[in-house]
Amino acid sequence: MNKKLWEPSSTLKKNSNLFRFEKFISNKFHKNFNKNYQKIHNWSVQNPGDFWNSIWDFSKVKGEKKKIKIKKSKKFYKNIFLPNSKLNFCENLLSKNNNEKAITFISENGYREIRNWKQLNKNVKNISNFLRKLNIKSKDRIAAYMPNTSETVEAFLGTVAIGSIWSSCSPDFGINGVIERFSQIKPKVLFITKQYFYNGKKINVIERVPDIIKKIPSIKHVIIANYPGQRNLTKLPKYKNIKTHNWKNIIKGNEKIFKYKKFDFEHDLAILYSSGTTGKPKCICHKNGGVLLQHLKEHQLHCNVKENDNIFYFTTCGWMMWNWLITALASKASIVLFDGFPMYKKEDLLLKIADKENITLLGVSAKYIDTLRKSKTNFKKIHKLSKLRTICSTGSPLSEDSFQYVYKNIKKDVHLASISGGTDIVSCFVLGNLYQPVYSGEIQNKGLGMDVRVFSEKGKSILNKKGELVCINPFPSMPLKFWNDPKDFKFNKAYFKKYKNIWHHGDYAKITKNNGFVIFGRSDTTLNPGGVRLGTAEIYSEIERFKEIKESLVVGQSWDNDVRIILFVILNPKYKLNENLLKKLKLQIRKNASPRHVPRKVIQIKDIPRTKSGKIVELAVKDIIDGNEIKNKEALANPESLKQFKNIEELKIN
Repeated sequence: MNKKLWEPSSTLKKNSNLFRFEKFISNKFHKNFNKNYQKIHNWSVQNPGDFWNSIWDFSKVKGEKKKIKIKKSKKFYKNIFLPNSKLNFCENLLSKNNNEKAITFISENGYREIRNWKQLNKNVKNISNFLRKLNIKSKDRIAAYMPNTSETVEAFLGTVAIGSIWSSCSPDFGINGVIERFSQIKPKVLFITKQYFYNGKKINVIERVPDIIKKIPSIKHVIIANYPGQRNLTKLPKYKNIKTHNWKNIIKGNEKIFKYKKFDFEHDLAILYSSGTTGKPKCICHKNGGVLLQHLKEHQLHCNVKENDNIFYFTTCGWMMWNWLITALASKASIVLFDGFPMYKKEDLLLKIADKENITLLGVSAKYIDTLRKSKTNFKKIHKLSKLRTICSTGSPLSEDSFQYVYKNIKKDVHLASISGGTDIVSCFVLGNLYQPVYSGEIQNKGLGMDVRVFSEKGKSILNKKGELVCINPFPSMPLKFWNDPKDFKFNKAYFKKYKNIWHHGDYAKITKNNGFVIFGRSDTTLNPGGVRLGTAEIYSEIERFKEIKESLVVGQSWDNDVRIILFVILNPKYKLNENLLKKLKLQIRKNASPRHVPRKVIQIKDIPRTKSGKIVELAVKDIIDGNEIKNKEALANPESLKQFKNIEELKIN
């Protein structure tokens, strides 16, 4: 059993939103849960109608709720929650209208800007009215090619307020990546920011517009915003058959009377994209009410987000965590947006911001925590983080060492919640809660209302054994559809091909004796030497302990009618991949993972291919060394890194 690192006090439990919710449903349904998370979870999956109905009531969703709780279907994803109920997503996020701060924007160079709730309400309503003036209607698509700024949040809210469908790409996506995504959904309007900054470099975005509009003829209007703190646009560029508009002119003046129209619970909200590493990115269409309910549940019951909390998640607008962060406004919390390089001029820049801004929930990637760990700095002595109650980690599995590092070197008394889900559900399957301890290397439990299991290859539920992460019951944040997939062919193939009528998520995982979860990586990148499945995360967690190694990548190479494990490493300066280091690496893996995990070859490289959201792309490397074609290099942030994997002599010999 893994080491217990932290346990919530009885006072913390009693003051939690989870306890308030427990009392709420206990009174309503005459139950006694006695602060037992497992009991609450069991009830939530056995009574899905009552559970999701209660989330609406507990969170005081603004809208019209009908009596029918679920319209059931034999087909998993055709179950409809709260049918005929109506709400306006934007109205629920604009949960206040006063002078308190709603959004704090901070750029890497320290420029800081605040939007209070009154300003946010005014700007959003002005944008909505302007879009209506352009004759934009419900279900028209609006695209944004913008950095993580307050303007992007306002454009999103102004879009969904009138029932139009939002879709965004962050400006680190190249022109082809943007065209590949937006051309599929045919947007009428493009929001764009003139430029952005990354690691001290100013990057011009506006110069990309001619190429974009040439390939996406559906765009008829381009709305141009300035990067915060930069000089205003004096002259708008002109494009043939396109009208350009200045952001500043749209939001100035007092908003006119604006009445929120309520849309169906199942109404299209936003289109997000799969990474596109195995072909054209899939356009995943999410729905109005399902996303709101799921996020309210996760923020309030799992992350204990309360009114006036300050939520900070390091993300770009091309990652689902951006959507997750923005919805925190619905819980009357304020949000902090950071744009730029997270280690600009100092490795602990994000911790410094968290300290200075009195952050209550800090969200980062597992990779970021691992990078801090390798610095061997005790940040507890530098940053008090006195208001910080929760640290969330996602993006990849968080290693045992990183769990322990957080408590030893960042903050002793904090709820560390490793969370995992995906763009597919724009939320989590497994995450934290304040009723259970935190164990090293384990995600605490499954999300309320989500009957998450681990299945064997034969479709049997297994405990304390590795298998496939599945969800056996429908839930409101299932995607509405894939865009341009009329008979749901791609949709069914993506989630329901492996197990009939059961959501197969594609993660290789294990449920522990603590009811926690360990995720070993994506199922399609698991290793199969000798026919035995091994998770890449088990190798990464051992390699990350070495001071000599900056980063690593593990793949399985098809070899001699079997698979052999290949480990690629990037070394820290001053170190060499000599016999001594090779011996230490292999010994550590053999001892702490298993002899089967020991790589056959260890090869030094200079760069690791990643998606735009920073995830390692193991499949592309495997395809190259197996001699297969790479289907979509545009999905990568650094496609040039793939060249170094071609024709490696060492991989041609035993």
